[in-house]
This record gives sequence, structure tokens and C-alpha cells, in this order.
Amino acid sequence: MGNDHTLDSLDWAIIAELEKDARLPNTEIARRVGLTPGPCLRRIQRLEKSGAIRGYHAHVDPQFSQRGFEVIVAIDIAVNDGKTIEDFEAAAVAIPEVTEMRRMLGQPDYYLRVQVADPDAYERLTLRTLSRLPAVRRLLSHQTMRQLKG
Repeated sequence: MGNDHTLDSLDWAIIAELEKDARLPNTEIARRVGLTPGPCLRRIQRLEKSGAIRGYHAHVDPQFSQRGFEVIVAIDIAVNDGKTIEDFEAAAVAIPEVTEMRRMLGQPDYYLRVQVADPDAYERLTLRTLSRLPAVRRLLSHQTMRQLKG
């Protein structure tokens, strides 16, 4: 595996099983991909060490965390120099309600996934925080009607 980031079909099979259920015991993963437990565990450890597997996470329903109102926010920034980009990204990433952030090729410059309790909380966040981020030129909000995948 090493630095070349090349994964073989067994690595991909292990990753597929872990993506479906990261809590599967090693013995079950090994059985499903056709390995014995020892070699399977060594492959998983190599995948973790190489960074192919970055970690394991619990997927919490936003309704339980008072973040059931989700908005995808498209943001264009007015200036695209290095310092402005760094300042904008650092400020946006630090906002707890921003649960995902992507810098895009083309327009918009960024997509942010924002999760808050309700529309009033989103309005407050927009007025007090998002619209005041460095160099924000335009902010477009898209409310999630229903999540179909993910």
C-alpha cells in the first residue's frame, strides 16, 4: 500500500463492508471478503495507517441534537486572493452550525451545510454570522425538503 495509495480488490471489499457497517467485528468482515481474521485485521490496520480509512463515526439523527433544520448555503466571495480565502475558510469552519464545507470549482465559491434548530435560528445565524464572514459577496440559502441518500 505505502505512499502510492493503490488499493486492491480485497482492500475495496473491506472498505465496502466497513462503509455499510463500521461496527462489524473483524471475524465477520473477514468471512464476507474471503479472508481469515489475521490477514483481514492487518489489512484494516494498513488502511487506517495509510489514511485510506480516516476514522469511524456515529451518524446521529439531527432531530436529537436540536439541529433538525438543515440549509445548504451557496456563498460567493468578493476577493479571491490567498489571505482572503484563508480568513474566510478559517472563520466559516469555526462556526459550530456549519457541519460540512466544500470549496468548489466554478460558481459558487463554497457550499456550506448548516444545521440549526429551526428557521428562526437560521435567520439569526445568517444575519449575525454568515453574512459577516470575510469578503462575502452573495449568500444563497437552499432548504433541504427531504434527505434521500446519505
